[in-house]
Amino acid sequence: MAKNTYLSGQPILCQLLSFVPKDLIDQSVHEHQSDRYYKTMTTYKQLVFLFYGVVMRCKSLNNLCKNLLLLEDKLTYLGIDQLPAVSTLSDANINRNSDVFATIYQKLYRYYQDQLQPTLCHFRDALDMDKVFCFDSSTITLFVDVFKGAGRNTLTGKKKGGLKIHTKMPLTGFVPDLVTLSAAACNDKAFLGQLEVEKGAVYIFDKGYAHYQVWGEWTKQGVFYVTRLNENAGYEILSGQLNHISQYADGGIISDQRILLKDGPEARLVIFKDYASGKTLQFLSNMFDYEAMTIIQLYKYRWNIEVLFKQLKQNFELCYFFSDSSEGIKTQIWIALIAQLIFSVIHRQIKEAEAFVTLVNVASNNMTSYVGLVKIMKSGRLRPQERNLKIVQLQLFDYKKGGVLQNNTESSLDSS
Repeated sequence: MAKNTYLSGQPILCQLLSFVPKDLIDQSVHEHQSDRYYKTMTTYKQLVFLFYGVVMRCKSLNNLCKNLLLLEDKLTYLGIDQLPAVSTLSDANINRNSDVFATIYQKLYRYYQDQLQPTLCHFRDALDMDKVFCFDSSTITLFVDVFKGAGRNTLTGKKKGGLKIHTKMPLTGFVPDLVTLSAAACNDKAFLGQLEVEKGAVYIFDKGYAHYQVWGEWTKQGVFYVTRLNENAGYEILSGQLNHISQYADGGIISDQRILLKDGPEARLVIFKDYASGKTLQFLSNMFDYEAMTIIQLYKYRWNIEVLFKQLKQNFELCYFFSDSSEGIKTQIWIALIAQLIFSVIHRQIKEAEAFVTLVNVASNNMTSYVGLVKIMKSGRLRPQERNLKIVQLQLFDYKKGGVLQNNTESSLDSS
């Protein structure tokens, strides 16, 4: 008889958390002294419980604690022998500083940095892809006005709060190497002040980060940027002219000019007509020695960062929060980022054999299963023998497991 070769010694929940080395957590706890005033709800336990809630997409703290009851003794594999009270976990969310989880994320990223190397992409110009980054922000709407939300106040004077996630990551990667959190009302330009730029690096971003003074300083330091030109931007053309319409009638470069921004530095303006949509796009850069198509392609790859935000919001619980305190909200976001990093590492290990969303869904729906997650995701299609439930494992008795409405012919004949 065939045996199930996909079984693992631990449930999937424990397999996932095994990707977080315990010494990284201990180092972070020591740096922040985050367990100093806690006897039972340690940083590690809070991480485990909230990680489970984020991946399972629990809608409330009470929902999370009820679901933990169904784990039974599965948490003993993680060294946890007691389930938390709702009030105890709530107090930890309110009082423990979220910075410790930010540190865990940063250490975890450095630990797996080699495995998370971005995929290769080719340009006409020789570019050091290790020095090409993109950054952007995404807003998470909150139901309480803990953090100031963006936009105007309503007629009633009430407005939902919001938290903005600023991220920077390698151009063709899907895991950010820098993350900061701020109120939704905070201008994106403030992130530029927290960004430590590197000479020779290329930074790609959208129109929201328009700051001419910073761009001028970057140009003097030998730092490159690629962005889009705002519609209301004022500038003076220094050199260059429009191409003939025959060169871009069906799509292509309309013009490549050197300009002087109003009250700003010199820059390069590339106007491009998209081949598919026919839209006219204006790209701004200080990369004067590179081909125009290189600038256009760089900005096109910037959309990979939108995939990151989509993964976070669609696969992990960031619509409902387990706490209405500022620290609790930020803690949940950091743990969602940790979960996204762990699943990204697994996604690379399985050679992207399955879609990211499939990987997360399989794990979240089978957290207590002892099947090896990595092995089952790499297996592809199952053989006929593996799909036959009668020979999945050795049987001591006949296979007669039926539903209550199933008509058992043999039993009725025996009784007669």
